[in-house]
Amino acid sequence: MSDAPYGPALGFLETSSIASGILATDAMMKKANVELLLTTIVPRGKYLVMVGGPVADVESALAAGRESAGKTVLDEFLIQGVHPQLPAAIKGRVAVPRLDAVGVIETKEVASAIYAGDAAVKAAAVTLIEARNQPGGKGLVVLTGDVGAVEAAVAAGVAAVKKEGMLVGKVVIPAAHEALKRALL
Repeated sequence: MSDAPYGPALGFLETSSIASGILATDAMMKKANVELLLTTIVPRGKYLVMVGGPVADVESALAAGRESAGKTVLDEFLIQGVHPQLPAAIKGRVAVPRLDAVGVIETKEVASAIYAGDAAVKAAAVTLIEARNQPGGKGLVVLTGDVGAVEAAVAAGVAAVKKEGMLVGKVVIPAAHEALKRALL
């Protein structure tokens, strides 16, 4: 997908050890010309690293991080042509003027949710509200749009979560209750 109409590549590495994650981050930065976009400790003692740059550099950085972290790697992936809505949804809940249908994808790990969020927003005309970590270290994607678009986006996001056992749940709410709308806006 190198000819995608979106931005550069993003790479994610999630480890079960904070120390291993920090070591992997160092190895990634020394290996390739990438920008360190995010490092964060995730509940339950995990560590998430996000780097960005040209595809080949991000691939090299991920390989170095994977080698350095070894068996502590929980999840990793590379997104080529990142959708413009994704970075804001990773950083926090994006304010939307209104909610139509609501789609939710819940994953066992944070990195898978981010990957699912990118796939979902690329698949249909929806607005990504969030794609990030939640209490307990799980990943969550929340999006809105018309019912058909939300159904298509959730299906694409779920299909992107390929690792066995990584998907925890998915829902599409055609018409959210007013209380839920207030909570999500």
